[in-house]
Amino acid sequence: MPVLAINKRAKFDYEIISSHEAGVVLFGHEVKSIKTRKPSMKGSFVTIKSSGKNAELFLTNCHISLYDKTTTVENYNPERPRKLLMHRKEIDKLIGKKQEQGLTLVPIKIYTKGNLIKLEFGVGRGKKKHDKREDIKKRDTDRQIRRVMKERR
Repeated sequence: MPVLAINKRAKFDYEIISSHEAGVVLFGHEVKSIKTRKPSMKGSFVTIKSSGKNAELFLTNCHISLYDKTTTVENYNPERPRKLLMHRKEIDKLIGKKQEQGLTLVPIKIYTKGNLIKLEFGVGRGKKKHDKREDIKKRDTDRQIRRVMKERR
């Protein structure tokens, strides 16, 4: 399960409550582009578009550059919304979770599973500034402890 792209800001900006897996609908040249170069997940998010009983998930603002060796693709938008594939029951559960106050769907990583390209995204709650400071402080102290333990060996 090689990871092709990671959203580094996801776990820093959000407290991930649960994670889910979804397939991504892509063009052929997008698949090649993802496998050869890393896409940019900076500022990307998952949206739910519902029309009546049908609800669909979309990956929005994920930048996938045009593959170098592709013949001209007219009007290609590298940040177009890409449909995510999940079972209906899972989507309904996500809609219920998202309706809770302050929860959002955050993409975490893109990886391959066999020949398929999958997206892992999480249901998360935005962290406050003081929570981020605590995380930074904890990370620094853990780093110092590891450094001291390494010197004592």
